[in-house]
Formats: sequence, C-alpha cells, structure tokens
Amino acid sequence: MDRALAYGARCYRFESCRARQIMKIDQIYMAEALKEAKRAFELDEVAVGAVIVYKRQIVARAHNQTKLLRDPTAHAEMVALTQAANFLKSERLLSCTLYVTIEPCPMCAGALIWARIKRLVFGAADPKAGACGSVMDILGEKKLNHRVSVAKGVLAEECGSLISEFFQKQRALGKK
Repeated sequence: MDRALAYGARCYRFESCRARQIMKIDQIYMAEALKEAKRAFELDEVAVGAVIVYKRQIVARAHNQTKLLRDPTAHAEMVALTQAANFLKSERLLSCTLYVTIEPCPMCAGALIWARIKRLVFGAADPKAGACGSVMDILGEKKLNHRVSVAKGVLAEECGSLISEFFQKQRALGKK
C-alpha cells in the first residue's frame, strides 16, 4: 500500500502527491502576494502584489508603487527583486521563486532573466501586456541565456477579480 495513502493523503491517479504539495505551497505564497495587491489597491496603485521566496522564507514583499515613487519602473516585481537582492546580498536570485498576482510585463520578465530567478508563479494572465505567454513569451525565448520555470493560474480567479475591480473603480472615477 502507498505510504501516503496510509497516512490519509489522497493522491489521484494522474497527479503525484508532490505536485499537490507544490500546488498547496504555491497557493499559500500567492495569498501573500494578494495581500500586497490589496495594499496597492488601497493606495490607489494598480493592484499587483509580489513576494519572493528563498528556502521557504519570504525575503521580499512588494506592491506597485509607480505613483508613490513617481517611477514607471516601480512595478511590484521590480521592487521585490531589489528587496530580495539586498536581503541576499546578491544580484543573482538563483534559488528564488517569485509569486506575482498578474503575469509580468516585458520589463519585469526581462528583469527576471537578468536576476536569474529560478521559478515564476503568477495568478491571472494579462491579455494586454503579458510577457510570459499571453502577448509574448520572453521567458520562453530560447536565444536568451537563462530559463525560468513558470507556473500559471495559481489563485487566478482571486487575482483577476482584484485587478478588474481596481480598473472598474478607476473608470467610475474617470481616471482610467
């Protein structure tokens, strides 16, 4: 008998227990990224949040800050990359995973390659500016010298709902 089943864990025929564990861990960290996205929403910034995990520890958490900092590059991913690099005292984030609520744009996807992020997990796809498979696939470009493993759609409904709510609010206020 499978030992996992003996302890009450349920594994399905075409799905390993390891894959299910990773999915659950991804959901936990994505929930943390969603907390950051909600902070951005409350601050009237585009509702995107990110966390970076290294050895099962969150080493960076950020949300969009483009208005606050008057910096078009202050996307959640970029701010989190800077925090993680400072925390780890290295510009190479080789063993890190980035969790972000929305599919990264081209700028952020490029930064993930330069930072040598090991893995990207994102929530909702971005059909207008997504650079990890939606509009283009920078991370899948074979000519580049680094590969990032990508997991898509983790808590996608929650992530997509928050960003949609943000833009609905902005349109109602006549801002965007």
